[in-house]
Amino acid sequence: MRTRLLSALVSLALASGAWAQRLAHTFSIVARDPATGELGVAVQSHWFSVGTDVVWAEAGVGAVATQSFVETSYGPLGLDLMRGGKTAPEALAALLASDENRQVRQVAMIDAQGRVAAHTGTKCIAAAGHSVGKNYSVQANLMEKATVWPAMAHAFEAAQGDLTERLLAALEAAQGEGGDIRGRQSAAILVVKGKSTGRPWADRVVDLRVEDHPDPIAELKRLVSVRRAYDHMDAGDACATRKDWDCAAREYGAAERMQPDNMEVVFWHAVTLVTGKRVEEALPLFKKVFAREPKWAELVTRLPAAGLLPADENLIRRITGR
Repeated sequence: MRTRLLSALVSLALASGAWAQRLAHTFSIVARDPATGELGVAVQSHWFSVGTDVVWAEAGVGAVATQSFVETSYGPLGLDLMRGGKTAPEALAALLASDENRQVRQVAMIDAQGRVAAHTGTKCIAAAGHSVGKNYSVQANLMEKATVWPAMAHAFEAAQGDLTERLLAALEAAQGEGGDIRGRQSAAILVVKGKSTGRPWADRVVDLRVEDHPDPIAELKRLVSVRRAYDHMDAGDACATRKDWDCAAREYGAAERMQPDNMEVVFWHAVTLVTGKRVEEALPLFKKVFAREPKWAELVTRLPAAGLLPADENLIRRITGR
């Protein structure tokens, strides 16, 4: 019953034009990390906010890139079909069969078991094509030359690190081959866990977009670095909740080393050190913050009432210098 219902919805959506089409000529990659099960998709284009329509992924289900003359519904409907038990090749075939404009579409899907499918329509603007490998597919259209997607495949296969780093390596390789013949404007990356927790917001490992930038891949890489630092801060908060102050200081210290000029990171590292009774280590950090952001000294005076610093007037004076 569920499969028949999904098939009916697919046909209705594509036939009725329920989702507006947008232009998103671009290059992208969908992939799975067999070690962790993580699923991801990354993209760059000379088009504003390319991630809005192109990138789709759900933990324990799959990932989709839908581009060229975009039919956005390939994203949510593809995930619906894979969640309902279809493989990525079966899901893509079902969508294409119901789409009268399949010749202008470029779509790739990967499911939670690493099965991959890709389609490049005959009317996608050259240079256009795709390459499917083990646990990944790379695809591109409106490229400067036809070496773009092979370069992406090679870079992904050769790259070290986690799935996020390997996806970024593929994007860099594409741009290194000339990328989009029009240039570059936006980029996005979405990576989700291998298994669903039942809480979609907790299943996103990385979810970042660069909407408009002269060098979107470089900016995306910078944001990934910031995201990793904040992951350490989140871990530090979890340690603090358990009152494991050594763990909290360690995690916040890692975040600060990654983002030494981010005063938000430095400030909360200092607060964590004080809470863990490591005041002398914290004082130089507070001094660094106040030199850059003087108003944050006032913020310190408000934290005891929120339970984030000891209610000790002498201590607060030491920290603020007031």
